[in-house]
Formats: sequence, structure tokens, C-alpha cells
Amino acid sequence: MTGRFPRRVYGVGEEPDARASLANERTFLAWIRTGLALAAGGVALEALDLDVQPGLRRAAALVLVGLGALTPALAWVRWAAVERALRLRRPLPSSLLGPVVALGAAAAAVLVLVALLAA
Repeated sequence: MTGRFPRRVYGVGEEPDARASLANERTFLAWIRTGLALAAGGVALEALDLDVQPGLRRAAALVLVGLGALTPALAWVRWAAVERALRLRRPLPSSLLGPVVALGAAAAAVLVLVALLAA
């Protein structure tokens, strides 16, 4: 079908089973919600002005907001790669999205824990 964006995804292969394509879209939207929650958590951490070591609190907030900004970008790349693989009837590609979010969230949690212990 012409005129669909992005052409790199829709300009190849054939229409996949709609259920698989819609599941891919739901997963993409779930990652978008995750990114929003991470960014909101970072903003809240800084806005609450908790009685903890301020440098560590700010570092944790920056990690969360940065992760919140990165997650939708990585989700878009993942969505496109999966959609393209579905259209070409190829195996689904691996993703760094889960590990990146998990490591970033763990890093922020460790920063908050150390900030609480240092207070």
C-alpha cells in the first residue's frame, strides 16, 4: 500500500496477520507509557525535594528523565524492526529496550538508596 509511513517498514513484504501487527502496536504503546512513567518519576523525585543527599537525588532524577526520553525512541525503532520482520516473514529481532530500561531503573534505584542512607 502506498502512502503509509514509514515507507521503510510498509514498503516491503506483504501484509502480516492483523493480530500480530496490532500486538506489536500495543507493545509499542506500552513502552510509550513506560517512558512517560519514568519521566514523571524523575520529575516527582526532584519536585518532592526529599530530605536526602541532593546530588544523588538529582542524579537519580536525571537518570529517570533521560530514560523516559530514551524509551519512546527505542520503542519506535523496535516497533519498526518487528513490523518489518512480520511483513518479510522473518524471525523477530532481538531488542535492547528491556535491558536498557531495567539497567537504568536499577541505577536510579541504587542512587536513591544511597541518597537515603547518606541522609
